[in-house]
Amino acid sequence: MSGEFDDIRTRLEAISEELADLAIARLRESIDAGGSELPVDEKRLTRARRAVEKAASILREPDDVEV
Repeated sequence: MSGEFDDIRTRLEAISEELADLAIARLRESIDAGGSELPVDEKRLTRARRAVEKAASILREPDDVEV
């Protein structure tokens, strides 16, 4: 049954990469602007990326594992 989730897991992994790219872009923008603190958006994007990675990881688990 885990094969059914492969497409969703793959899309989640792609979304995770997009979120990471956006977070890095926010950090670069902050550094270029002379900022010395992490941008609020970067923190939110990182939290969202971790949540998406967790969801992808859950879908990667074998069917007989209970969470």
